[in-house]
Amino acid sequence: MRRLKGRFTPSARTQMLAAVAYIRRDRPTTAKTFRDRSLKVLKRLEEHPDSGRVLPEFPDLPCREVIIAPYRFFYRAEGTTVWIVAVWHGARIPIEPKETR
Repeated sequence: MRRLKGRFTPSARTQMLAAVAYIRRDRPTTAKTFRDRSLKVLKRLEEHPDSGRVLPEFPDLPCREVIIAPYRFFYRAEGTTVWIVAVWHGARIPIEPKETR
């Protein structure tokens, strides 16, 4: 089994950092726990990129998601890389993601 490299697109990295900062404002310990859980799950994707679910809103897209409550991490495997393409709060209604790096 090959191991892929996990990477964030610039917009997904900004979204992740914003999520951690938002949580940290009221609950610093929870923000650290969320960040740590997120990194652990994303490491798992490097070994098991198909472990996330197909996007229910867009089943024909080559993206999948993992949920790290209350956020959804949208990703796609491409070549030797698992790209995290978006990090959205679960209450947000998704629109079809734009694929940029």
